[in-house]
Amino acid sequence: MRATPTTIAGVLVIEPRVFADERGFFFESFNERAFAQAAGITAKFVQDNHSRSVRNTLRGLHYQIQQPQGKLVRAVAGEIFDVVVDLRRSSPTFGKWVGHHLSAENKTMVWIPAGLAHGFIVLSAYADFLYKTTDYWAPRHERTLLWNDPELAIAWPLVGEPILAAKDRSGKRLSEAEVFD
Repeated sequence: MRATPTTIAGVLVIEPRVFADERGFFFESFNERAFAQAAGITAKFVQDNHSRSVRNTLRGLHYQIQQPQGKLVRAVAGEIFDVVVDLRRSSPTFGKWVGHHLSAENKTMVWIPAGLAHGFIVLSAYADFLYKTTDYWAPRHERTLLWNDPELAIAWPLVGEPILAAKDRSGKRLSEAEVFD
């Protein structure tokens, strides 16, 4: 496995070692020892989530202000553009974002430590998205950062208007959002 740092401290792009032949492929999507050695990730995962979304669905930007979650994310069918926003006020990259194309084909994953907002848009006809979390979902602590906040200026690869849930449509701008120290 190869873990590559991004411009936001702690966010890593994970490229697993894939073994492929005429039968198909195999790779370890998570191995506690390998993740600790290659990426320094020693997180304990407590919940796995799976979503399916149709083309142009935008989910996010979500985070939990209490019980913050670290996430290991990947697309297992289709393709998405995955976005992470730094909400740690003490970070030199506070309010900055990074984005990566994740797909079933490239098998790339992203490690997102606690203290960041996360979202994605579906680029294929549909996408199945899997992610492991380091804390349980806590609806009362969930917050949503406005996906199209001009201050963030995220370069979403949109085709027309995205399909949004009500909570994503009514997210808060960074200047109004609860953030981490």
